[in-house]
Amino acid sequence: MASQTNTHLHTGQQGEQVAAQYLLQKGYILLHRNYRYRRSEVDIIAKKNHMLVFIEVKTRTTDIYGYPEEAVNNKKERMLLKAADQYIHATSWQHEIRFDIISITLTKPITIHHIEDAFH
Repeated sequence: MASQTNTHLHTGQQGEQVAAQYLLQKGYILLHRNYRYRRSEVDIIAKKNHMLVFIEVKTRTTDIYGYPEEAVNNKKERMLLKAADQYIHATSWQHEIRFDIISITLTKPITIHHIEDAFH
C-alpha cells in the first residue's frame, strides 16, 4: 500500500511539474504551488495579465480508465473555491479570477489538456 501511495504522489508531482513548465511557456507568472487553506489545496496559483488563475492539476499515467479531468468532482470544486476565497481575501486581490483544470496524461508523448474557466 505504501509503495502505491508513493507512486500516486510521484505521478501527481510529475504532473504538477509538467503543468508549471507549460504555464511558464504560455506566459503565466507562477505565484504559489500547493497553496493550502485548512483542508483545501490549490495546486497552482498563477497570474497572466490582470487575471488571477487557480489551477487544479490532474495527472494519470494512462487514459485507459478515463481522462484525468473527470476526477474533478463537486467536492473538489467546493474545496478549491474555499482556498481561492481565502487567498483573494489575504492578498486583497481586486481583479479578475478564473479556475482552470490542467489534465495531464503521462504517455509518450505527454498529453496536456488545459481547460480554461472550468467552473461556471
